[in-house]
Amino acid sequence: MSGGLLEARTEEERAALIEQGRLLFARPCQFFFAAQRLDQLPEPRLPEIAFCGRSNVGKSSLVNALTGQNSLARVSNTPGRTKQLNFFDLGGRLTLVDMPGYGYAQAAKSVKEDWQGLMFNFLRGRPNLRRVVLLLDARIETKASDRAAMDLLTEAAVTFQIVLTKADDAKPYWLEQRQQEAAALVKKHTAAHPLVITTSSETGLGIPELRAELAALAEP
Repeated sequence: MSGGLLEARTEEERAALIEQGRLLFARPCQFFFAAQRLDQLPEPRLPEIAFCGRSNVGKSSLVNALTGQNSLARVSNTPGRTKQLNFFDLGGRLTLVDMPGYGYAQAAKSVKEDWQGLMFNFLRGRPNLRRVVLLLDARIETKASDRAAMDLLTEAAVTFQIVLTKADDAKPYWLEQRQQEAAALVKKHTAAHPLVITTSSETGLGIPELRAELAALAEP
């Protein structure tokens, strides 16, 4: 079967999607390309899923957790240092794209500065880009830079899906508030996918569900 978790009508269908995701992300995942300019981008080939978020949101840790490879995406001690697009081949069926972090200064202006040129043109012009996974830190409120990123993604007409990270380190009441806030943000953006997924790279919370969502977009 194909389609995301929202299309699952029974527990059996949901379980089948979860298993598809597990099998896909059990395949080897390898770095194969890095680009710092638009003319350096690899030829469009497999469906692409891009991961983005504020610096220090836990993007590298999430990619590592999805693939089960602790050092696939580098976890930098200097937030915002990476300024290139990194491409990873997942078993010849899907390409994962690690985007630079944005808005470490929290200002919406910094998103436009960080993402001008290469980032925005990649989002707007990549024909095989199926979805952008937009990460929000579950421990803190949504920043102006996050809202600016959503506006830019909507302007680029790219479907994005909100994923909350670091849920293991958020108090239950606060986490519920963050989930409600994310659901409200989805309704305000036409490019937003309706399903918000809460994750923890430490405990594995939400990892099977996110794998299932992305597996539905992979090459058969």
